[in-house]
Amino acid sequence: MNTLSDKSWEQLKARLNKSKFRSRFKLKDNDLSYIQNKGLETVKKHCADFISKRLSSATPLNDGKQTPLKGHPVFIAQHATATCCRSCLLKWHGIEKGKKLNEEEINYITNIIMLWIKEAMENI
Repeated sequence: MNTLSDKSWEQLKARLNKSKFRSRFKLKDNDLSYIQNKGLETVKKHCADFISKRLSSATPLNDGKQTPLKGHPVFIAQHATATCCRSCLLKWHGIEKGKKLNEEEINYITNIIMLWIKEAMENI
């Protein structure tokens, strides 16, 4: 259901870019330094961990407010890709609220975030 092809990534990006809120998120120098120091694989592990701990529950703690606006490149990417809370996951990605995320959905979300981070790094 929630697999990510090149075509669907491009379509999602086009939709996100039309959103004034989503399109304003950019990686800052400290985010870039963090990624360069830690490496993309470590950032991907952090990403999967954040998704598992903060979003995967059927009823996440503080849903809608659990993802900070700064502090880690993944947080920036979550807001840019509408993967920051269960309401955004429903609206933008069709992932139901009220049920625990499965491994496929966690991988889908992680892949979207990492694609955004890689492209954001290339566009600087």
